[in-house]
Amino acid sequence: MNAIIDAVTDRNFQIALLVSLAAIATIFTILEPLLVKDKLKERMKSVGNYRDNLRKQQREALAKKSTTKGLRNTSPQGAIKEIVESLKLLEVFDADSARKKLMMAGYRGQGPVFTFMAARLGLPFVMAILVGIYVYGLNAIDDSFMRLLATIGGFLGGFYLPNIYISNAVSKRQQKIQAAWPDALDLLLICVESGMSIEAAFQKVGDEVGPNCTELAEELGLTTAELSYLQERKQAYINLAERTGLDAVKGVVTALVQSEKYGTPLGQSLRVMAKESRDMRMQEAEKKAAALPPKLTVPMIGFFLPVLFAVILGPAIMSVMGLE
Repeated sequence: MNAIIDAVTDRNFQIALLVSLAAIATIFTILEPLLVKDKLKERMKSVGNYRDNLRKQQREALAKKSTTKGLRNTSPQGAIKEIVESLKLLEVFDADSARKKLMMAGYRGQGPVFTFMAARLGLPFVMAILVGIYVYGLNAIDDSFMRLLATIGGFLGGFYLPNIYISNAVSKRQQKIQAAWPDALDLLLICVESGMSIEAAFQKVGDEVGPNCTELAEELGLTTAELSYLQERKQAYINLAERTGLDAVKGVVTALVQSEKYGTPLGQSLRVMAKESRDMRMQEAEKKAAALPPKLTVPMIGFFLPVLFAVILGPAIMSVMGLE
């Protein structure tokens, strides 16, 4: 332990560490443009995979109706899935609620659900072990009771960490979709009033908003695929509202369902909701602008005022002390 402390506090070691970090940062800065992937292409690929899965499910459903024997599930059984099913974590941790949150965060299918359940089971123990190694092995805390509290806190933190991560992912994704939604509604209104079908309108709007908001383009692409392969078109609209979780999207979905069911005109409803969405976006910007002065109070007191006092009072103090 003393050797490690001596090595860390050695000036040559610190200089070498800083030089290594600088070299790594330089290499990363040079190679980062080469490693950036096209997010739109990846999300459009996921939309294509989702469409293929829908087609496969429809074929399996038709095969089940046409034969008396049911088809066996030939999907691979992973270790995580076996652990989750054997411990009945889907029932303990409310799998339906977790599945909805994962869909809102952009994770679809059964794989993310089982991974999330396994993380909620195993991450508390991993965090408790890491905190225990830090407080007991490295003697970071002298008091034994505080060590125990730190270990318990690590366990509890690991239990809530997956939920916090998913909640942050949902919030960021909703913010991106909310910012691009008014423009998408304007484009959708133009496409609908020009005589395009709703599937073609969704596809066209997704292509147009894709470079600026890949998340919204992905959702519109999924809705187009579901409109093509689901038996009830209403369910495709409802799935769009559930995947986004935004009130603005739910309003448009309600208008689409009513138009699909009763044949009501869609253009006027889309025009009103597009105006409301733009107004909401402007109100949100005004709210952030109004909250800026209180947030600047602490930085001004901590950073600007001391420098200002030094500049104003510095010459006077020097003059009184006879230093000039």
